[in-house]
Amino acid sequence: MISRRALIAALLLLASPAGAVEATVSAAPVTRFRGAEIDQPVEGLIFRGGLTLQSPDDTFGGLSSVTQTGPDQRIAFITDRGNFVAGQLAYDEADRLIGVIGVSIEPMENSGGAVLPRQYARDAEGMDTIWRNGEAVAVRVGFEHLTRVADFSISDGKPGGAAREIAIPQWLSDERTNETLESVCIAPPASPIAGSTLLLTEEALDADGNHRGELLGVNDKGPIGYTNSPIVNPTDCKFLPNGDLLVLERGVSLFTFVMNLRLVPAAEVRPGNLMSGELLLTAQGGEIDNMESLMVHQTPAGETRILIGSDNNFNDWQRTLLLEFALPQ
Repeated sequence: MISRRALIAALLLLASPAGAVEATVSAAPVTRFRGAEIDQPVEGLIFRGGLTLQSPDDTFGGLSSVTQTGPDQRIAFITDRGNFVAGQLAYDEADRLIGVIGVSIEPMENSGGAVLPRQYARDAEGMDTIWRNGEAVAVRVGFEHLTRVADFSISDGKPGGAAREIAIPQWLSDERTNETLESVCIAPPASPIAGSTLLLTEEALDADGNHRGELLGVNDKGPIGYTNSPIVNPTDCKFLPNGDLLVLERGVSLFTFVMNLRLVPAAEVRPGNLMSGELLLTAQGGEIDNMESLMVHQTPAGETRILIGSDNNFNDWQRTLLLEFALPQ
């Protein structure tokens, strides 16, 4: 018979949030993309290489969005199962991405500081970083299924702690599927809507069949739309330093994944507008996987890079793939 004291201790252990665990992640280089070698052009971008990632830890995977969380290439992903995956991008002397090091995995918490209770509440899909005076202070995360937006503090480059819920429009919180809030990005200082948060949906469409979105800001607040394209839906977004918006689109055609990357001029990102982007990059089939995450950052040598990553859905037959590109000078 279990004692009362042992039972209480066991219950407290179950109720307490699990701490971060360290994960070993190995990387294999990707040196060709759509027939291009590293440093060669591919449509509107320059291919800078990539990686496929693997880990023996079964909690590593399902990477849905990525953002920079501090200096020295500190980054964090969110996953379909409600985890933060934090680490650091490693580069060689030639400014080539060679690995992700110092990886830790930590479950997200609700506003009460407890681990998110069930999968319906854990499906994190979009994330960006809140910066103040040049310091990364929090990440803003969007969830589907139980559709909501929440902020999490950053400590030593790692997001975590209790969620702080952010008010979103009623029409969005009423959506309760896995095709709702997919993309979250925050406008930089150079943007006409600096500091505003852009939310884009995957399959919440308006009367004309375009993707519904919302701007959360003080002066720049209200509905916004994004043009629907055949096969693909928006799956992540990030702003370039000059205020232009990048939108990653993902879909499936003839049983293969399809990816588009589009650029929306800064002036087009405003309340009430229907955004339509210029196509920078397309890919499908074995060149890619389920590409869902997008990040803009600077390498150790100071080049602005676009990082695109895949979500393997915790399937053995899919890859966790990272691809890096640069804009032409």
